[in-house]
Amino acid sequence: MIFDPHIITDRLGDIGGGFLVTLGTWSSGIVLGLFLGMLIAVAQLFGNQLVRTPLRMFIEIIRSTPFLVQLFLVYYGGPSFGLRLDPIPAGILGLGIYGSVYFAEIFRSGFDSVSRGQLEAADCLGISRLQCIVRIQFPQMLVIILPALVNMVSVLCKETAVLSIITIPEMTMVLTGIGSETFAFVETLSMLCIGYLVLVEACSRFGMFLEGRAGHFMHKQLR
Repeated sequence: MIFDPHIITDRLGDIGGGFLVTLGTWSSGIVLGLFLGMLIAVAQLFGNQLVRTPLRMFIEIIRSTPFLVQLFLVYYGGPSFGLRLDPIPAGILGLGIYGSVYFAEIFRSGFDSVSRGQLEAADCLGISRLQCIVRIQFPQMLVIILPALVNMVSVLCKETAVLSIITIPEMTMVLTGIGSETFAFVETLSMLCIGYLVLVEACSRFGMFLEGRAGHFMHKQLR
């Protein structure tokens, strides 16, 4: 068997469409996961026991079960609870829920990393809890947690491959479909690896840029 690049070049339109679907579901899932994760982290830190206990259970359940099972529950089990979603919205919701618990733990650790002395000083000055979060804790913890956030975002990128199971036409589904039609699995799977490599590398580079900017900002603040 000979490696045939024409199998890829002849289907670039379909592959490009799958790439865009992957990019769209990934970015949407990240936004949803970050939003939910921040809500969970803040509720855990400042909520009472009645709030923290169910959230702790939710986090442990999501972290202890495979993403594939969670995705099946959202897409196939959702109608049992009145939640009927098309494949792409179901995939975005599944990614958001899966990522939210990891983002929540990252945010929580970031909040905890801010020294208690600053919080006590803010309390003495009469600064409210919300102002303390927004003006004191959030800017500092964001610099600290950036590497962990970038790592989790990269993990979610690779998890989008699972979305093909619920018929979302992302890169994995498109390229494995072409491989099944042409029996050219080396060419299609190689292209799939390249597609994910481009996305993860772009994410990593952007994360390094943000870390550099954040470090520069903190250096200026400390001067």
